[in-house]
Amino acid sequence: MSMPKGSNTPVPATALRVELGWRSGPGVPDADASALLLAAGKVRSDGDFVFYNQPAHSSGAVRHEGKRTAGGRVTDTLLADLARVEAGIDRIVLAASADGGTFGQVPDLYIEVSDAAGGQVVARFDSPGATVETAFVLGEFYRRQGGWKFRAVGQGYSSGLEGLATDFGITVDEPQHTARPAAPLTAPARATPPPRPAAAPAPPARPAAAPPPPPAPAAQPVRLSKVTLTKAAPSVSLAKQGGTSGAMRVNLNWQTRKQSPGWGGRWGGRGDVDLDLCALYELTDGRKGVVQALGNSFGSLHRPPYIHLDGDDRTGAVASGENLTVNLDHRRDFQRILVFVTIYEGAGSFADLHATVTLQPEHGAPIEFSLDECTVASRVCALALITNTGGDLLVQREARYLVPERGSSPQRTVDRAYGWGMNWRPGRK
Repeated sequence: MSMPKGSNTPVPATALRVELGWRSGPGVPDADASALLLAAGKVRSDGDFVFYNQPAHSSGAVRHEGKRTAGGRVTDTLLADLARVEAGIDRIVLAASADGGTFGQVPDLYIEVSDAAGGQVVARFDSPGATVETAFVLGEFYRRQGGWKFRAVGQGYSSGLEGLATDFGITVDEPQHTARPAAPLTAPARATPPPRPAAAPAPPARPAAAPPPPPAPAAQPVRLSKVTLTKAAPSVSLAKQGGTSGAMRVNLNWQTRKQSPGWGGRWGGRGDVDLDLCALYELTDGRKGVVQALGNSFGSLHRPPYIHLDGDDRTGAVASGENLTVNLDHRRDFQRILVFVTIYEGAGSFADLHATVTLQPEHGAPIEFSLDECTVASRVCALALITNTGGDLLVQREARYLVPERGSSPQRTVDRAYGWGMNWRPGRK
């Protein structure tokens, strides 16, 4: 049952899943969940802001888990472990921001709090009808008499995530437009300089003052910009986003939220699902290969192929997931890169998987997209194709589920689909 606006209810001081949800459809903008950890009404620093570009608080108390699309609905999730909230924090604001529209275009917006372990719902608030708001404080956790409570807030902002964040003390890195004084229409007449006064006697010498202490390094402002790839807008230039040098991290996070009878308990496997993030590469000198955990082909960042697999996450832990790093200092050495994911064990298909892909250049806006719902018996999915176009790298959202033929490996399947032309042999990790 939904709570009325302004009401509150006790919540357990444990790990809680905070789900922001709405109904998808044509013309419905995207929305993003965020959290601000407050002390006396303000953040202590920009590190107390948890959102898509800063997905985890340093204390581990709050982290951003990402989006899921299923059954005509979209959810964006935060995980709050109230037992780990630092003593100085007395309130956690739970907010939403619209990307590409207003909340008047977002139907059935709600926030739901549930126990992360057992799944029991402990609080829910269905937001009242919105109009021009582009950001909302939907709810908040706050301390009361040694425990925690949740309050349904429903306060809207027309200034977007930037206005909401700055209202709570966040420094935002957004373009500033400074007005210049107007230039005169005609040059002013040259004035005659006044007579110079007589020289004054020199003052007595003073001892040299001690140099002032060096200024403290300025805190880096929070960047709110991002790029979301969709079916309607599936590609973006890295150069236009500022991603022309440094390291670019490619991250895959996933979670399973229900069992699918069609594939058997938890995707037809036992235990944790083990996904492997991989990359096929072709360099401009003609060399081809694969970066993957299978066969310990982890690649290298500072020598060919200039792609490195950071590790092998066998659980889909949101704080890390699977990560590839691409050295954009060598972007002209890349002809094309295909990032894909395979199921190594624990499942027979990607059915019931929620996965989010994020490409985070060292210099430039992050690029993200979610995978579509899987309706076929697929064990390999092409995620993103990165191609060299005149020295610039173009990122293309693929989100393409592939079904291997009998006796064919997932790697061979994706190779054939994209014409890589490599020879494959069985491997282990």
